[in-house]
Amino acid sequence: MDKAALANETPAVTVIIPVYNAGPWIGMAMDSILAQSFRSLELLVVDDGSTDRSLAEIEARAVKDGRVRVFRQRNSGPAAALNMALAEARGALMARLDADDVAHERRLERQVAYLAEHADVGAVGAWAMDIDGDGRPRGRVRKPDTDPATLKHMLMRRNPFVHSAVTARTEIVRRVGGYRSAFDLAEDYDLWLRVAETAELANLPEVLVSYRVHDGSGSQHPLRQAFSARLARRCATARQMTGVDPAVTIPKAPDWRAELDPAAFFAEDAALYRWLDGCSRAEDMPACLNQLLNRASDLTHNERRLAARAVWTRIRGADRQDAARTRQLLLRLFRLRPSTVLRAAWSLRD
Repeated sequence: MDKAALANETPAVTVIIPVYNAGPWIGMAMDSILAQSFRSLELLVVDDGSTDRSLAEIEARAVKDGRVRVFRQRNSGPAAALNMALAEARGALMARLDADDVAHERRLERQVAYLAEHADVGAVGAWAMDIDGDGRPRGRVRKPDTDPATLKHMLMRRNPFVHSAVTARTEIVRRVGGYRSAFDLAEDYDLWLRVAETAELANLPEVLVSYRVHDGSGSQHPLRQAFSARLARRCATARQMTGVDPAVTIPKAPDWRAELDPAAFFAEDAALYRWLDGCSRAEDMPACLNQLLNRASDLTHNERRLAARAVWTRIRGADRQDAARTRQLLLRLFRLRPSTVLRAAWSLRD
């Protein structure tokens, strides 16, 4: 089929790749989609104001393959880029791939077949193999759970999906509101929480994506990612209890360092994260202590790790008064939650 015919054909799947300064890898990501065994696809690539050679790599492939459509925007973040592509998507299914990851040849074939056989499933992910910046395996395979009932239960504790490995029903993603910038670095987690309120979720027990871990990846900003994930869970709980989503009041990612209205629904979370970030104020301590002492079991694994690092940093810091207060806090935590403290300390072993 020639380039013009490919461009006019209605695809079954729209693959979306947002790009920001991914010059070394975007070509490989695009090539992995264009080489899929499942051919009825379009590839929507949104350049989010890149300043490197990303756009040249993108356009070189768009010239050769009519299934590629290219969009550009001023740097506005991944959520805006994803929503731009979502609005343009023609496929009944939308698949995600990050600009530095690689889809395995049968990835779309396997996920399209699964969704065709499971009408109740709104999104399906897969396992992923970690690779480094040069594409070498790092020895880790991400194997999230695959059972839909288990996944829904796990969602309220953590994100059991590799974003780059998910294929979803486009109509459902649009209906729940797409991606939201307020949940920076966890916009996918917020989306799956909302999709789970209207459909089942699943993962295929197969490695269908190579997931690149390098210095520029989102995982290198753990505090922001953990805060956004906590915010997403708080909003999901509010929707379940009241039917109202408080996220409508926060059009962009909150800054926990900024002055906040004490009545803000995430004020207590912001106080905790100021402490974790080393910039807490005296008035933060009651809310922070409540989180650390009375609700320590509610902290996620990532938050326990961040808390352990914060405690260690403060105890070793130059501020003797702060170090003494932190030692007292650690002793109280150990008396009240010894297993939580030990797990947090163990998380720092690497």
